[in-house]
Amino acid sequence: MQLDLNLLSALDALLEEGSVAGAAERLRLSSPAVSRTLGRLRRLTGDEILVRTGRTMTPTPYALAIRERVHELVRDAEAVLMPSRTLDLHELDRTFTLQCHDALATALAPMLLTEAASRAPKVRIRLLTEGASDTDDLRHGRVDLEIGADRSDLPEIRSETIGHDRFVLVMSPEHPCAEGEIDQERYAGQTHILVSRRGRLADPADRILSEAGRRRRVVAAVGSSAIALHAVSRGRHLLTVPEAVCRPLIDAFGLVVRPLPVPLPPLPIVFSWHERFDRDPAHAWLRAEVSRALRTTTPGISPA
Repeated sequence: MQLDLNLLSALDALLEEGSVAGAAERLRLSSPAVSRTLGRLRRLTGDEILVRTGRTMTPTPYALAIRERVHELVRDAEAVLMPSRTLDLHELDRTFTLQCHDALATALAPMLLTEAASRAPKVRIRLLTEGASDTDDLRHGRVDLEIGADRSDLPEIRSETIGHDRFVLVMSPEHPCAEGEIDQERYAGQTHILVSRRGRLADPADRILSEAGRRRRVVAAVGSSAIALHAVSRGRHLLTVPEAVCRPLIDAFGLVVRPLPVPLPPLPIVFSWHERFDRDPAHAWLRAEVSRALRTTTPGISPA
């Protein structure tokens, strides 16, 4: 059987976009042409690839099983066929998927999307927030760049710490702690909301308080900084957050920022990506663009 790389590219687009129309737009083909290609793929594989469920299309188990491999094959073919091609941002036609905490996404999105559209008008960016559990999305190509606080221990994952953020205490202007000195005793005597994507009702601050013989009352844990900051703005609870990353939301909700009386270490800001992108000039451009947007929109982050 003779391999048609165009079929692989079409299959990659169909699996990534999840629709004929989306794949057609990405490939710059008509929907009928992509629909015919999907028919060829179905006959070739003996599998439906995508099946209609209501108004959307869902990948079959076979399609899910081969999605990451197909993506890798297409990227490998592009690297072999265009090894020395100079990166032309104006012609770069690619979808990048970034994943980070919702507060960081809020801070990054305005500048990153505007600047990327200006420099690389054909690039599309998916900006996803973290889920409730760790995933292998980097390894399997579902995420191109992850921004978090931890370095991966997997040998194929590259990590770079680009800075650190300090923790602060935030509250509504009407909260009693908005004025006066806040020591650990006063801090522990208030009610608190935590940000935890796993819903945990304790964090490192509780360990530090426990070592000092104190305990605070945590009334809620939420998976989103935006939700937590909104709740704090309407209630009488305290919230401990990284200052620079959350600054846009802190300002938007009109919250008061006070020094944190608990000695939490600074929060690392870590870029992580798969080694397959080490020599990819487009991915290097993406990392530089995200880093530049991050340093511009969150100037409070200290250098690594």
